[in-house]
Amino acid sequence: MLSLLCYIFFFPNVPPAPGMPCQGEDRSIYRRGARRWRKLYRVNGHVFQARRFNRRAFCAFCGDRIWGLGRQGFKCTRCKLLVHKKCHKIVRKACVPSQQQPQPPQSQASTSGAGGGPVSGDHPYGFDQSNGDRLLLQGLSSPPGQDDDGVEASSGAAAASGGGGDDNLGFRSRVASGEAGAGGGDESALDEIAGAEGANDRQYSLSDFELIRVIGRGSYAKVLMVELKATKRIYAMKVIKKSLVTDDEDIDWVQTEKHVFETASNHPFLVGLHSCFQTPSRLFFVIEFVRGGDLMFHMQRQRRLPEEHARFYAAEISLALNFLHTKGIIYRDLKLDNVLLDHEGHVKLTDYGMCKEGVREGDTTATFCGTPNYIAPEILRGEEYGFSVDWWALGVLLYEMLAGRSPFDIAGASENPDQNTEDYLFQVILQKTIRIPRSLSVKAASVLKGFLSKEPAERLGCGRSPNAFLEIMTHPFFKPIDWEMLEQKQVTPPYRPRLDSDRDLANFPPEFTDEPVHLTPDDPRAIDRIDQSEFEGFEYVNPLLMSLEDCV
Repeated sequence: MLSLLCYIFFFPNVPPAPGMPCQGEDRSIYRRGARRWRKLYRVNGHVFQARRFNRRAFCAFCGDRIWGLGRQGFKCTRCKLLVHKKCHKIVRKACVPSQQQPQPPQSQASTSGAGGGPVSGDHPYGFDQSNGDRLLLQGLSSPPGQDDDGVEASSGAAAASGGGGDDNLGFRSRVASGEAGAGGGDESALDEIAGAEGANDRQYSLSDFELIRVIGRGSYAKVLMVELKATKRIYAMKVIKKSLVTDDEDIDWVQTEKHVFETASNHPFLVGLHSCFQTPSRLFFVIEFVRGGDLMFHMQRQRRLPEEHARFYAAEISLALNFLHTKGIIYRDLKLDNVLLDHEGHVKLTDYGMCKEGVREGDTTATFCGTPNYIAPEILRGEEYGFSVDWWALGVLLYEMLAGRSPFDIAGASENPDQNTEDYLFQVILQKTIRIPRSLSVKAASVLKGFLSKEPAERLGCGRSPNAFLEIMTHPFFKPIDWEMLEQKQVTPPYRPRLDSDRDLANFPPEFTDEPVHLTPDDPRAIDRIDQSEFEGFEYVNPLLMSLEDCV
């Protein structure tokens, strides 16, 4: 007999209208996905977006060919004008929508296709950059559409085009060069092994794994628990449909996630990568299976954590963040859902799709992205930002662990529909003073105020390197922590998840684990529309893990 476990949340009264929250309903108990807002630049009536070209294209300003790795040029979404990135700021020609002007000659790149519709209006938190360009922030709430203007790069490469940009090197160029981020510190032997493509000729396919259970789902991906048939080892498998990531920016985040997974394989508090492979319709990441579930699952049951528990988790998370920062990576998606507990109770961060690579000391970026409740004020203000946004998110997460609620919950907000919008949440983050519960200790209140400073320069952990992380380590709240022992996982976790076996899924939400385990059949018509060259070089096997398996 099959038994199902169902969790039901009860709230007093009924909602005033369908779809509205009940009185007293706390939205912080629900999972919310991260989002990335597309960057558009307005100059002289044009609305430019960074694009990639696989056909011959010429700059309308200087006349030179637009060519190179990554997003080589900008394309106006209204009039289809093509220019170099370096030229877009000095374009003098006014924008005339494409339907009001004749078609360009055939010698240039075709300029018909998706992405050319008018921008309906500025994001409520749009801003003027220092160069005078207007950056619009356009929400990406639906899967990206198919682009037929021939601007997808045939090589699948996406090179970094500037210190503040969000472009990344392609699969092949990254792997071949063995780069692991532009951060400080020497690369360890394990990093070099984990980043070397071709160190082992073995490749995997879907037939090498037994699909056991669904353990997670996001906007673009499904996560399965799987068993490698040859070794009987359990892994997690992240499955992404190619049809949902054929947009330029979505391909970039897949590339970034793969590379950060490789870099993270050498750290005790980051989920590492076993292998990558693909089919004509899907991409597969095979990663560590972390059996203890995520902090969101545990917080939904505990509501709040003792101070010593929260301190332990915050300390391990800060070590993971500092490691990423030294590798030149901004994490940008710290939240309860992305903090996993292993079978011993230690922390592991996962989901690197929002990461920004190649950030050197003093570099900044400007992409509007993240999970709304954790987005830092400098992002909402439209400012260039760096590693500071991760320490803000840690402050929000630490507040949630200690207080059992978000620092941005407003009393009575559930009864007022105007206070349940994303825009209102952003206003609260920007303007409202964060109130620390009186039940917390003085040291806990102090560390929360430090992390949740709305000014990055005054935020805990945001001082000048190399003393920035030292500020966190020496804060009175973390005084009981032996950092050296903690990094070696020699400190006993305050909580050990109850697990009956390697396949025990008691710490995973039943709304995922009760799903049927199957992959929908491929649609030949959808596959025909996918440019497979975008995913060349995606296959990868971690040589260190392979050598360990060979010893079994």
